[in-house]
Amino acid sequence: MNDTLSYDERVRAINSYNQPILEDFRAWLEQSGLTGKTVENHVDNIEFFTHYLVYYDDPLKKLDEADGSDIWMFLTDWFPRKAMWSSVTSVKSNIASFKKFFNWLGIAGRIAPEVVADALTTLKEGRDEFLEAVEE
Repeated sequence: MNDTLSYDERVRAINSYNQPILEDFRAWLEQSGLTGKTVENHVDNIEFFTHYLVYYDDPLKKLDEADGSDIWMFLTDWFPRKAMWSSVTSVKSNIASFKKFFNWLGIAGRIAPEVVADALTTLKEGRDEFLEAVEE
């Protein structure tokens, strides 16, 4: 990303970049036959993750630049501290959303298969820690 842009301009540019990704993800979920409420929940979870990527991650990242380490930091640290609604249920919901999102990114050819595998491994191996983080 252009280093001459201000922080706010970079955030706006990334948010604009992410919007079509979120819309395409929504369309894919709708075509998969999920209920409207489930689709909305998955999209909302991933959209909330975008806030972490642009306001708390350094360097700022686009959705299709995220990887397993971003998921790890989000679910073990940022989400439990910043989301007032964080709970075991909401973490499980986020895990499901991340699985769907990263699988879709791979199917859509937006990220490398290795990144999908890394994300899915992180979600599987970190599950207990993610749940413990909201129980403390």
